Amino acid sequence: MNIHEYQAAELMAQQGIPTNAGVVATTAAAAGNAFDQLAGASGLVAVKAQVHTGGRGKAGGIKLARSSVETSEAASAILGMDISGHTVGKVLVAPGVDIAREYYLGVILDRAARGLTIMASAEGGVEIEEVARVSPEKIVRVTADPLLGLLDYQIREVAFGLKIEPQLMSGFSNILRALYDTFVANGASLAEINPLILTSDDHWLALDSKMTIDDNVLPYRPDLEELRDLDIENATELRAKANGISFVKLDGNIGCVVNGAGLAMATMDAIKLFGGEPANFLDVGGGATADQVALALELVLEDDAVEAILVNIFGGITRADLVAEGFVEARERVEVDVPVVIRLVGTNQAEGREILANAGISTVESMAEAAQAAVAAASGH
Repeated sequence: MNIHEYQAAELMAQQGIPTNAGVVATTAAAAGNAFDQLAGASGLVAVKAQVHTGGRGKAGGIKLARSSVETSEAASAILGMDISGHTVGKVLVAPGVDIAREYYLGVILDRAARGLTIMASAEGGVEIEEVARVSPEKIVRVTADPLLGLLDYQIREVAFGLKIEPQLMSGFSNILRALYDTFVANGASLAEINPLILTSDDHWLALDSKMTIDDNVLPYRPDLEELRDLDIENATELRAKANGISFVKLDGNIGCVVNGAGLAMATMDAIKLFGGEPANFLDVGGGATADQVALALELVLEDDAVEAILVNIFGGITRADLVAEGFVEARERVEVDVPVVIRLVGTNQAEGREILANAGISTVESMAEAAQAAVAAASGH
């Protein structure tokens, strides 16, 4: 679950990280009214779009203002803006600050390393992905054991890698420790500060905060669940979640209906291998009843970009003939106006394929064949 910048800053502040607190506004007038209380000696505020995506600055979602009128005008221009498919519904008005240096500081759940990896760079204020692509040597990495935690020598290793001066080490170390604690305390999969700035009078400040909460902790942390912004999240994903289906919207044109998360990932890989682009990740679950299949088809077809559907079902616990019956029934309930490719294997697969054949629905044998057929169907061949 992604949360907004101002919400991430609040969680970080609870662990002692100095943040650039501001005022959240949903109207231009409210943003303008916030100027006088925030501008201070600098006479400057930043008006920042609150959306669950990066690249706000490049898209015009961050503007500086030097008066209440300018602040209102900036908010008016940003509110309603589309940034990477996300509509801006609120802005954060934050005080202007005197920036001497900018750093990047982040913690991620690193499954490959079986730990929590800290990434830091003196190239703050830009997308870390761009730094990794252009100058990977400028990123300092250390991995903390989740049982031992972040150790002092690792904090020093990061600070030395960034060439932090001795008189600044204490403040930097406290922030890195607090960021790690924020990550662990809130069950995050990502927590980052970009930029972490050093002001001209040598004070550290988290200027922009970002966090992603692991969905698995939400049943135990209703306080975090309350941070979910239903107005900005994908409506199809929310509907799927409410019905026990794992669904993630992607940018391709081949809809996927699969049972099992691992098989769903492999299905998307196969589509990519043969030159296609998956439109979604969808795990219909182990049961794959008629209701579930019907809903899965509805969810996929809500995306106007979908030009073909690949149904890939492995009957392990679930019997393939029951899945076939469910699909036939679902097709009668849901209008499917794009080509559908079906791969059905596993328990009672022969019976399942016969059921589909009797309904005039053909199947394919292998995943490679299914992916190739789906890619061809999506391209009109």
